[in-house]
Amino acid sequence: MSQPRVWLITGASSGFGRAVTEVALEQGEIVVGTARRPADLDDLAAKHPENLLVVTCDVTKPDDVLSAFSSAIHKYGRVEVVFNNAGCLIVGEIETTPEDAARALFEVNFWGVVAVSKEAVRVFRDVNPKNVGGRLLNVSSGLGLEGGPTFGIYSASKHAVEGFTESLRLELNPAWNIQISIIAPGAFKTSAHTTGATIFPVPEAYEGEGLPSQAVRQWLADGSGIRGDPVLGARSIFKFSKLDSPAVRWAMGKDSVAGARAKVRRISEETDEFASWSDNLELAV
Repeated sequence: MSQPRVWLITGASSGFGRAVTEVALEQGEIVVGTARRPADLDDLAAKHPENLLVVTCDVTKPDDVLSAFSSAIHKYGRVEVVFNNAGCLIVGEIETTPEDAARALFEVNFWGVVAVSKEAVRVFRDVNPKNVGGRLLNVSSGLGLEGGPTFGIYSASKHAVEGFTESLRLELNPAWNIQISIIAPGAFKTSAHTTGATIFPVPEAYEGEGLPSQAVRQWLADGSGIRGDPVLGARSIFKFSKLDSPAVRWAMGKDSVAGARAKVRRISEETDEFASWSDNLELAV
């Protein structure tokens, strides 16, 4: 019987972080769950005293990130899967979203992901037993490929995560046996779309009936289009984590799949339409 893998999960107290933590524990894996408020995981810690280590970690604080990995290594000697999930959502038209709120979101959604990713790669390569490597799962969003009204700042942070993750993956030596993937969920019923979201008031210029941002705000308010089940999603994430050759980017949820297909189709059509405009743009030899 193979030994259980050791996971490090950021944002483990809610949303997909909590759901994946629960699934991994149910499957007999070991989880180092990080959260800004560790007490939120007291119930799980009581049920899984041997397989769950709860660590205080704010991903915007580099020392917290290093300490979380250090705690995992001290207790278990390795970390094989990192679910880089901590994030936050703000809703508001770009023109009037406060800059301090936008910068704070990037500190979590982008720079937090960067800090965790860098330490994950180091641990996979330099600390784990030889040839073990590791798997880094960076959580993006369907909005990481295609922006949307009122989600401009959030979408920008997820676009940044995707570009960063793709680049990091290409820098690694294949001999290190490190797998890196982007998981891009659509709309799932997690706190990110409800109590976890910061929603700014509608600016007067955007109050007109039928404007795109109004439709999105109504969609968020009634929740009718948010149909993804986070528990089922977490089970799929666990299954994905065991693939020998995982996708670089996994569009997770029917809405995310539809959005990715529409974006690819539009890019392909526009690229073909304007391809000839790139003729004769090279320097003369």
